[in-house]
Amino acid sequence: MVGQVPEKPRPRKAANLFSSQYAKTAGLSKSRLIRMHDSLGRHVDSGQLPGLVAVVARRGSEHVDTIGTLGFDTAASMQRDTIFRMASVTKVITAVATMILVEECRLRLDDPVDEFLPELANRQVLRTINSALEDTVPATRPITLRDLLTYRSGYGEVRFLSPTCPLQAAMTEARLPLSTFYFPGTPDEYLQALGRLPLASQPGERWLYHASAEILGVLIARASGMPLSDFLRARIFEPLGMIDSGFTLPETKLERVATCYQTDFVTGVITPLEEARVALLAQLCAFESGAGDQFVSTANDMLAFGRMLLNHGAYGKERILSRLSIEAMTTDHLTADQKRRRHSFRDSGAHAAGGSAFRL
Repeated sequence: MVGQVPEKPRPRKAANLFSSQYAKTAGLSKSRLIRMHDSLGRHVDSGQLPGLVAVVARRGSEHVDTIGTLGFDTAASMQRDTIFRMASVTKVITAVATMILVEECRLRLDDPVDEFLPELANRQVLRTINSALEDTVPATRPITLRDLLTYRSGYGEVRFLSPTCPLQAAMTEARLPLSTFYFPGTPDEYLQALGRLPLASQPGERWLYHASAEILGVLIARASGMPLSDFLRARIFEPLGMIDSGFTLPETKLERVATCYQTDFVTGVITPLEEARVALLAQLCAFESGAGDQFVSTANDMLAFGRMLLNHGAYGKERILSRLSIEAMTTDHLTADQKRRRHSFRDSGAHAAGGSAFRL
């Protein structure tokens, strides 16, 4: 969409909030749910969003609020089972998948990842973030799994540190950063492209966003001997009943997908993100990203996933992870100096395993 945002429907009136089939609100404050509804509705009324789905669950009580439409150009209403691109929420799922392999001793936290990721062995490290690509020193040690889970591998979004440095230019040319969404090749091609570039910092030295989760997705596939999507489906989605989560969708589900938009932060103009158009979800996904990209899910599915985490790795009769693994994932592993030097993000847990939810 170019130019002015079309007028969109008003959010539901507060009086109708609790007549929905979705409302199981015993134990939840109705006045605060109304306040939440009004606050969320303002984002839709202002034209920032065409619509949204919100879920609140506490001790068996549950409330779902659906506001607006699937897109600015459609009258189709948001529903509880609307499918969204999950972006960096995917990182949390990738972290859980990694810890499953740790519990099975197929991966170890402090072992180098060279065995499965030889493209990242014998790394060179930039002398400074603004150095030429050839101005490097040898890495002091290999990259470990713990480095990847804590986003301290030496790879990441260097544009937050120096947007015009040679490394950022080289990464952009290779279609590796977030700004070039999405990577057009295969997992092997992604590792090869990354392996041709030096690290921005020594392994374990500095927190950098995003790329470590991409690497973890490739590592999970190689260590498990199956595509990332197959591993996630067998070990997480099917046990949790996450029926609408994955990197692709059958055509029969495409009508439930919300349009993905981008905002020009200079002009404020909102346009559909062409690289994330709905039709692509019915096509084969060449690069199943552990950091986001094409991964989709619903509020229902993510509620099941969240409940598993809150219940220390268990969900009904299923156990996805041990309590100890969940405790490790929710423990802060960054040093005070690493937090001080962390780029762009406030102290909200964003330095975590899985991006913005866990601290590992």
